[in-house]
Amino acid sequence: MRALPWLALIGALLLGGPLAAEERTLTHDGLERRYLIDHPGPAAEGTRWPLVMVLHGGGGNGENARRMSGFSAPRYARRAILVYPWGTSRFAGMDRLKTWNAGHCCGFAMKRKVDDVGFLAALIDHLVAHDHADPERVFVTGMSNGAMMAHRLGIELSGRIAGIAPVVGGLFGDESRPTHPVPALIITGALDKNVPAEGGLGQGRGADAWDGTPLKPATYQGDFWAAANRCRPTPRVSTLAGGKVTRRAYPCPAEAPVVHLIVGDNGHAWPGGRQGSRLGDAPSRALDATRAMWDFFMGL
Repeated sequence: MRALPWLALIGALLLGGPLAAEERTLTHDGLERRYLIDHPGPAAEGTRWPLVMVLHGGGGNGENARRMSGFSAPRYARRAILVYPWGTSRFAGMDRLKTWNAGHCCGFAMKRKVDDVGFLAALIDHLVAHDHADPERVFVTGMSNGAMMAHRLGIELSGRIAGIAPVVGGLFGDESRPTHPVPALIITGALDKNVPAEGGLGQGRGADAWDGTPLKPATYQGDFWAAANRCRPTPRVSTLAGGKVTRRAYPCPAEAPVVHLIVGDNGHAWPGGRQGSRLGDAPSRALDATRAMWDFFMGL
């Protein structure tokens, strides 16, 4: 277990900074898989904690996702179980360059057909069985390759996922239809070149990690989930943050909302979060993506 020294932990509690996370492993399909967990502690008798799974982007890891998203802040980490799993890479001893098998992307995990759906399903089972996670309130978010993986989990585990919030990700157009409705909050950067909002093939670093299948335009994500959730096909369009954010809200059944936020000044980054790497795009400050998805998830 990795933990902050007591003085740092007390300081974090007093100042509202990140709490300490515990590193764990879970073996699935012959692979020892890592994850970080922020756990709020014992649940009250007869209650369980919501579970929010945060999936890193291609080339990242769980620590990167935790730092970038800001979900470790006490206002979130004291009210839900936050878990940050690692993908896989061909460099077994390296802590970076991890990817998820999201179908047409990305890298090692895609090429080796790593069973990431099975791993993440097993992780959910483990957290429900041992950590008081609520099986009815399992939410998944992720960035880039992690966003694509969030879509895949929503589709393939639709009976178990209570909501998804993909950030700067996309769909390819050949996905199967989920068997159950899944609430979806989709966040797109209009200036994204890695996962371009207009669709097609990415132009940034890591574009060769895909299998060559072009993305559908970003708005297809909302259309896909609207159809899956039996919503009306035409969204209501409005603007937020002085016109910097376009909100596309589909008329949906109350239990299965679909909302797409397009951030006009955001590239390939987590809006309102921290820069993913030294060479990465700077996040927009027009939207706090973490706060937006927290409110979305907890309002379901």
